[in-house]
Amino acid sequence: MKSKSRLSDLKVMTEDQLDNEVANLKKEQFNLRFQRATGQLENTARVRVVRREIARAMTLAAQKRGAAK
Repeated sequence: MKSKSRLSDLKVMTEDQLDNEVANLKKEQFNLRFQRATGQLENTARVRVVRREIARAMTLAAQKRGAAK
């Protein structure tokens, strides 16, 4: 259920806010990959969740750019 509220949060963001969100999520993804490589990652499901949130944010940003043209 959390993803639906997260999706509604993303839908109200501007393109710039979505770009910032993608950048933050990519940093988190890097940190998670680093933790997994060193054996320190406890919540392995978070890797998948972050990857999907990146895709959602990038998709919404692309849609907004397409609608602006």
